[in-house]
Amino acid sequence: MKSEPETYSWANLARDGRTAWTGVRNFQARNHLRAMARGDRVLFYHSGAGKNVVGIAKVVKAAYPDPTAREGDWSCLDLAAAAALTPPVTLAAIKADQLLSEMVLVKNSRLSVQPVTEKQFNRVLQLADAKS
Repeated sequence: MKSEPETYSWANLARDGRTAWTGVRNFQARNHLRAMARGDRVLFYHSGAGKNVVGIAKVVKAAYPDPTAREGDWSCLDLAAAAALTPPVTLAAIKADQLLSEMVLVKNSRLSVQPVTEKQFNRVLQLADAKS
């Protein structure tokens, strides 16, 4: 899941502990969001200036109707902060990694909610551990 740090950052989620992930208004992103289940782990990515995976969140409530939607069939879910990635894993490191070169983040970076395979998820965590 992506967010510009100026809009809602990892620090905000860590401070809040939990948040409703509302405002998704792209059909493909909405469908990815709806595919998530309670307990799923999520890579939290800062887009914009940061361009790096900064934390791991957890889905604590599966998709439900987005209360911020004035019209249309939109969903949101609830996320909780699980762990910060220190240091973060940069987009440059992701693009340079052979296993991650096929990530949606590399192919379609504008999509705000993206699927990640288990192998990709674990590789991002390995890259974070390698830097600490």
